[in-house]
Amino acid sequence: MSGNYIVFGATGGIGSALARRLSSAGGQLLLVSRNGESLSQLADEIGAEHRVANATSLEEVDNCIKFAIERFGSINGVANCVGSLLLKPLHLTSEAEWAQTISTNLGSAFAVTRAAVKAMMASGGSIALVSSAAASIGLANHEAIAAAKAGIAGLVISAAATYAPRSIRINAVAPGLVSTPLTARITGNEASLKASTSMHALGRIGQPDEVASGLAWLLHPDQSWVTGQVIGIDGGLGSLRSR
Repeated sequence: MSGNYIVFGATGGIGSALARRLSSAGGQLLLVSRNGESLSQLADEIGAEHRVANATSLEEVDNCIKFAIERFGSINGVANCVGSLLLKPLHLTSEAEWAQTISTNLGSAFAVTRAAVKAMMASGGSIALVSSAAASIGLANHEAIAAAKAGIAGLVISAAATYAPRSIRINAVAPGLVSTPLTARITGNEASLKASTSMHALGRIGQPDEVASGLAWLLHPDQSWVTGQVIGIDGGLGSLRSR
């Protein structure tokens, strides 16, 4: 999978899996994260460019895109794997928690998509975001994160319509529960893990590379007729009730 790619949120569980997958397929990468130490280690491991930045800042994201163009000459694909997880009912969610959840998830998706489409106007390209199965089903105590992830789904279909004439494809994946450092509070608790696992029709939670595989598929030029899609990679959580 040759080409030039940017992965925002590259040090997270899904982001790092995607970075390794794209690199092993021959891609030239710019990795972006706020975690400088982990970012440097990953970049050294796979031989990628890297840049420390806050993906919720329009200016910092713009600068990352400009940096990538200076290094590579052009950009074929951009993925945003930045995210957070807040599990609280509405009445216990503070203003700061709400603002941070929206900014980290929806704000970063907006900033990355905005900068990427500007860079792809002339030559086209692919943008892949991360929504959630929680955006389309009712899960208790997911109000803030479900709202943020549903916003990403809305962003995808609107932006895909706007930029299709420019041959810019915009899609997202919607995972179920995935075993990453972000979800360790759930997966590390036996009772919580058992309850979560039982909600997935395939009888297990996901692994980062399974979601990364979907993101890489969406970024690949072979998917030149796929845009405006939010694809469930969720063990059946978003659509099946088999138990």
